[in-house]
Amino acid sequence: TTLPFCAACASDFRPITPPLCPICGAPFESTTQDNHPCGACLTQRPRYDAAGAPYAYDGTLREAVYGLKYGQKAFLADALGPLLAAFAKAWIKGETPQLVMPVPLHPKRLRERGFNQSLLLAQPVAKALDAQIDFLSLRRSKHTLPQTRLTKDKRRKNIQGAFQVVVASIVRQKSILLVDDVATTGSTLNECARVLKSAGAGRVYCLT
Repeated sequence: TTLPFCAACASDFRPITPPLCPICGAPFESTTQDNHPCGACLTQRPRYDAAGAPYAYDGTLREAVYGLKYGQKAFLADALGPLLAAFAKAWIKGETPQLVMPVPLHPKRLRERGFNQSLLLAQPVAKALDAQIDFLSLRRSKHTLPQTRLTKDKRRKNIQGAFQVVVASIVRQKSILLVDDVATTGSTLNECARVLKSAGAGRVYCLT
């Protein structure tokens, strides 16, 4: 697949390859083992069913995601979105999600930024999977501190109670794919999945 970046930038992208955790998607440093659950997922399994990402969050890709998220460079989603969509088609085998949901922003943050970068990334993903995009049923009801400033434990506490499902019947028994720009500790995705499953959702996958 031809990447929509110049050769110098594209060569700096680091694909996530096996062995990795089939639950949270975190790669292992060893190259001699098969995929297996990581210690964190064995200790406390996430509320989502599986999470995946095409690339590690570093180098040039990190600059691109940062520029999209904080630099008002919404046009970068035109290049990053198709990469996520291509990965989604290869990663999701069998059960295609019925709904693709971007992780929502609080209205205050949405006004500040002017767009939800996760929605811009989710649109080509939904199109590639021939799934319905839904950016209204999951709402961010609590304005939280930016997760990047916090430790893992504080991230989890910061995000608790931040989301709610607007109409439970829309998500009930549905297979859902959550889309966000980046996963660090997975706290945000885990809280979204918890709320969706509490409202009756079926399987919940996460893509970043």
